[in-house]
Amino acid sequence: MKYQGRIKQWDDVKGFGFVEPNGGGIRAFVHIKAFKQRSRRPINGDIIIYEIEKDKQGSHRAYNISLLKDYKAKRSSANKHTSQTKRNVILLSIFCSVLALLTLSGQLPVVVSIVYGALSLVTVLFYGIDKFAAKNNMWRISEAKLHLLSLTGGWPGALIAQQLFKHKRSKSAFMNVYWITVVVNLILLGLIVFEVIDVQAIMIDI
Repeated sequence: MKYQGRIKQWDDVKGFGFVEPNGGGIRAFVHIKAFKQRSRRPINGDIIIYEIEKDKQGSHRAYNISLLKDYKAKRSSANKHTSQTKRNVILLSIFCSVLALLTLSGQLPVVVSIVYGALSLVTVLFYGIDKFAAKNNMWRISEAKLHLLSLTGGWPGALIAQQLFKHKRSKSAFMNVYWITVVVNLILLGLIVFEVIDVQAIMIDI
């Protein structure tokens, strides 16, 4: 069970103090090492979110502690990502359905759907490699290459990879460029559907 309380008698040199829950209740010991996450060192009067356990002597001790501000920031971020995931699922479902209908009706060459699928798989792989490289301080795949893959048809895979690997989705500058590549790619797809761009002629020339 999570509690919300205020830190009392905090000794920053020794790194411990006590917490009294809002509204009254069990007073518990607080140690700096019991903080799960913190943006700064705690001070007297800080409001914290915590859980309570008993130590071997039967005294109450707070654990899994977060400063209230950090706790709210984490929950806000989690809610934002949940909302993004729902939006992305809807977007991919609509896109895949439309792509399938256009292909089955003959309005779109089969090769276009194959290209989308192949490039999406490659893009997922590249995102996975880049995530691994980022965690292990290895050579990274440039953002320009990731954007190029999205632009040429790998954006559905990029969207999946961003959620799967939790990679790049929090970088607003990167995501802004990503969504531009999606829009440009969909415009190109529209030009193919309305035969402004002749894919079959391009393939013959190649």
